[in-house]
Amino acid sequence: MALDHNTTLNSLGFAKPPSETRVVVAMSGGVDSSVVAAYLADQGYDVVGVTLQLYDHGAALAKKGACCAGIDIHDARRVAEERGFPHYVLDYENIFKDAVIDEFADSYLAGATPVPCIRCNERVKFKELLETAKDLEADCMATGHYIQRKMGPNGPELHSAEDANRDQSYFLFSTTPEQLDYLRFPLGHLPSKDATREMAAQYGLAVADKPDSQDICFVPDGNYASVIEKLRPGAAEPGEIVHSDGRVLGSHDGVIHYTIGQRRGLGIGGLSEPIYVVKLDVDKKQVVVGPKELLATRTIPVREINWLGDEPFTSRKEWHLKVKVRSTRPPREAIIRPLTDTTAEVELLTPEEGISPGQACVFYASEGSRIFGGGWIWRGY
Repeated sequence: MALDHNTTLNSLGFAKPPSETRVVVAMSGGVDSSVVAAYLADQGYDVVGVTLQLYDHGAALAKKGACCAGIDIHDARRVAEERGFPHYVLDYENIFKDAVIDEFADSYLAGATPVPCIRCNERVKFKELLETAKDLEADCMATGHYIQRKMGPNGPELHSAEDANRDQSYFLFSTTPEQLDYLRFPLGHLPSKDATREMAAQYGLAVADKPDSQDICFVPDGNYASVIEKLRPGAAEPGEIVHSDGRVLGSHDGVIHYTIGQRRGLGIGGLSEPIYVVKLDVDKKQVVVGPKELLATRTIPVREINWLGDEPFTSRKEWHLKVKVRSTRPPREAIIRPLTDTTAEVELLTPEEGISPGQACVFYASEGSRIFGGGWIWRGY
């Protein structure tokens, strides 16, 4: 859209008054998305709040009184009522189960360490919900994620949040250029979570002091294995704990109870050196353990790459960038060698420990805050 020089853009980047700019806000019921909705409503935008019902906690945990999802919907609806904008609850339980929970269970059973929050953003929030926002004739969709969208010479770019402690770029690497064009992240530039809570207090939101959610939403107590067993009965089949040198050291109650890099809780004593889980062999029902140096990895096969660079991914033989292989670790220098448009081999300049299939490998600029996308770590066979 060509603009004349007299036209000023509103804070969401549109050449019209806020009152004529419709924005769908994805509201989880937490403080972040509630602040986004209140802030945009306060600026005079035509705000529509949407909350997704993704799962039934009672069913997920097979116990009564665990309906946190109901509380979250109530909190989101209350914010909408107090700030005077419409609010809808959409039942996405079937979509969520098909797109996120089933794959989580299957990849966990295959010995991987999945990150379902990324799949949820990719397949549910930024796909299904984004289409719904367009159906509602919204100009854009806003979320409470801590990440920044900045306009570059070639269009919108994805950048890390101002507050490195809150940055959610690892979970949003699969955002496509088309989605990025439509999305807005009003909190990404804030210096800290405290600033968000202060805004919530200013708007008088009841959720101002609501604690952050820590666990995966459908595993609220952090017990992955119990959820997997309910989703896939018989998954926890016993087997052997085997040393990398071939010795059988003991037995286990199911591969799903272990993760790569785990040291505690193996139930094996009397060894001269500390041992770690270095491999999960689902087919043989074996948990393979060994010394720490076996965890160090330098070369990582990556697939399903979403590339956010200005030039085509395969236009170079090598990309010298930084990569993050776990959400809690800082980006490290790496060389990314494209194999196809969506696959690559990543060489870490310094080996990392505990890299597991199922985790994401996210690409960052060597200097500055730009994110160049990323892909999924797999075994390479």
